[in-house]
Amino acid sequence: MAWVFPKKLVMGSGAHIDHFTVAINLDCIEMKEDTTIGRSNWITGFPTQTQSQHFHHKENRRAELKLHTGAAITKNHHIDCTDLITIGAFATVAGYDSQLLTHSIDVVKNRQDCAPITIGDYAFVGTNVVILGGATLPAYSVLGAKSLLNKKHREEWMLYGGVPAKAINEIPSRAKYFTRTESFVY
Repeated sequence: MAWVFPKKLVMGSGAHIDHFTVAINLDCIEMKEDTTIGRSNWITGFPTQTQSQHFHHKENRRAELKLHTGAAITKNHHIDCTDLITIGAFATVAGYDSQLLTHSIDVVKNRQDCAPITIGDYAFVGTNVVILGGATLPAYSVLGAKSLLNKKHREEWMLYGGVPAKAINEIPSRAKYFTRTESFVY
């Protein structure tokens, strides 16, 4: 019982979209093997093939959501794919009530603008965060609960947190979340 209608939907073996998720106005959702979009997520975008002047200046914009092998989005998140959102292999958007927002108003230029969001392989996104367009959470890293990620970070094996998020502590390379071979965490 979900309403999922992008222009193109690609679901690999074992990919799953749970009840009460709505996904509309996207060019593409691509889910690799063993990926999950949990229940009650609101996933929207602004398709590229419209007559609207919104985002007309963004020539290579892609209104897409891509989940790589083993990636998961838990439940009750708002995900705006006006531009590309990539969630890396075995990464988790965890908890509840997070917002991934690829677009907003550029007040200097007085127009809608957008930029992609990238969440790296094995990254862990804590509950109730905000991630803005142009932001990157590197592979093998954690974004702490209630944080604001608003820029590209590059350092892996790091806990990021705060408003705005900054590097807080290193994560030990022996942390088992970052070496698992199954998508589900028991």
